[in-house]
Amino acid sequence: MPTAAAGSTGRAAVPLLQCALLAFGSTYVLDDSDGLGREFDGIGAVSGGGATSRLLVNYPEPYRSQVLDYLFKPNFGASLHILKVEIGGDGQTTDGTEPSHMHYTLDENYFRGYEWWLMKEAKKRNPNITLMALPWSFPGWLGKGFNWPYVNVQLTAYYVMTWIMGAKHYHDLDIDYIGIWNERAFDINYIKVLRRMLNYQGLQQVKIIASDNLWEPISTSMLLDSELLKVVDVIGAHYPGTCTVTGATLTGKKLWSSEDFSTLNNDVGAGCWGRILNQNYINGYMTSTIAWNLVASYYEQLPYGRCGLMTAQEPWSGHYVVESPIWVSAHTTQFTQPGWYYLKTVGHLEKGGSYVALTDGLGNLTIIIETMSHKHSVCIRPPLPYFSVSHQFATFVLKGSFSEIPELHVWYTKLGKPSQRHLFKQLDSLWLLNSSGTFTLELQEDELFTLTTLTTGSKGRHTLPPKSQPFPRSYKDDFNVVDPFFSEAPNFADQTGVFEYFVNTEDPGEHRFTLRQVLNQRPITWAADAHNTISIIGDYTWSNLMIKCDVYIENPEKGGVFIAGRVDKGGVLIRSAWGVFFWIFANGTYRVTRDLAGWFIYASGHVDVTAKKWYTLTLTIKAGLFL
Repeated sequence: MPTAAAGSTGRAAVPLLQCALLAFGSTYVLDDSDGLGREFDGIGAVSGGGATSRLLVNYPEPYRSQVLDYLFKPNFGASLHILKVEIGGDGQTTDGTEPSHMHYTLDENYFRGYEWWLMKEAKKRNPNITLMALPWSFPGWLGKGFNWPYVNVQLTAYYVMTWIMGAKHYHDLDIDYIGIWNERAFDINYIKVLRRMLNYQGLQQVKIIASDNLWEPISTSMLLDSELLKVVDVIGAHYPGTCTVTGATLTGKKLWSSEDFSTLNNDVGAGCWGRILNQNYINGYMTSTIAWNLVASYYEQLPYGRCGLMTAQEPWSGHYVVESPIWVSAHTTQFTQPGWYYLKTVGHLEKGGSYVALTDGLGNLTIIIETMSHKHSVCIRPPLPYFSVSHQFATFVLKGSFSEIPELHVWYTKLGKPSQRHLFKQLDSLWLLNSSGTFTLELQEDELFTLTTLTTGSKGRHTLPPKSQPFPRSYKDDFNVVDPFFSEAPNFADQTGVFEYFVNTEDPGEHRFTLRQVLNQRPITWAADAHNTISIIGDYTWSNLMIKCDVYIENPEKGGVFIAGRVDKGGVLIRSAWGVFFWIFANGTYRVTRDLAGWFIYASGHVDVTAKKWYTLTLTIKAGLFL
């Protein structure tokens, strides 16, 4: 019985592949004779929701470009087909705030933040990448005093439309898909108005995805409203547990898992990712899966630390880590493209795991097989039953137009123990000559195979990045940047409010260049935003530190400012942050508090402070006490 060439380092290193139908194991037929399944729309990731790419923009070259290559460069790393970004709305949206292009009614600025830059970098590497956008929060003026973006649906549609137009006019970026409101209630009239406004502006090519929450009630709403059914192009669900609902399939629309993953980027998270990339289609007919988040480029102590496909959270050192979800992604993304089609003959393996197959309709075939174990169920929600994975032999029979394929190129990943671990390893080709299109694989737990007719796969490599280093113990910034490329100062991560570079043209002295908190009204919030604005920087583990900052209070009636250390929370938990907070107020008082909300007061009193003047605040914190 002939054995396929599969390397020569033994079973511990590589799997066994055989080219004949064995007498044991189960048989799975891959056939296009009865037509094809649904069209594949691609694999992607989210930058935003929120501020998850914040630290990447400050990486020095060449390390910043290297990270971008691993994410977007075709046939190099993750080779993503889709980039989904947040339309900044000035509010806290998970790990920070992202600035709106319209803070106020008459304000427009299409160079704030870093999502424009990120989309251009993605396009530079992959001109065919699909661009999606979605609001999480909205600037407060749209709500007219209410925490609701649909008070005036025409105004909100105009706001979103201007962002799409600005992307094209200022950055030559064509947005392909636009969402409604992340994981919040949708307004049917708003969706219709948005479609009409986009059409009126000549943006017919921009498709609408709704509702970036659950399958219902959007699916039933579409079935009951013919106009809504017409204007929604894709139904997007978040964390669907690989399952869908009857109403969604009855619409006849494309079904996407428009946000998924949300787990650590270790091997457990990679196993979760590998399973849902297959089973979202097998179980739920979802033709696109989008990971939250793209790159863990925010302080790790913020909520959901290291939930990106890779990690780049040290711009001060240049250190980054190419994590295993990058290579799990490559098993699908490097050997398929949007516009390919799934075969109808896909499914589960008898002893755990699953297989899918896709074709470009031109003779190319890609098969992805996963055997991710029960312990990788962290990202799957009921009611999906859990299956254990056992050692098994699986025989695949190629029929239809694939029956005479002579050779399949093989890529392999094994997760788990370091002694057995392989990430995106190319094995010797599997030759199918004289074997009637039949081959057998020996499958163990936590393995991933790609077998493909394509020869374009590659495990890209850059020189190793610098070693990891903690945040510098001595750090200073005078914000003296005449023409900043980004609106935010390096390493500052806004948690409530928006802090931007500001050049004070009326002050020719040492305070000409500043960092200014620019919001004067509460945004339409998505998360539990704090009432006091705050931006964080540094290492939360510091216990002995001195903070010194020149500050300026603009509002003479109720203005104030603070500096703080040992801040223990951020992101969606920022409202309950504890630390040591030193406040001064325009009414001539000061406070030292234990919490951001200002309820637990260590000290308070009067001080000679007024608005419209510069003051230097110094806060020294020692172990167990403050001065």
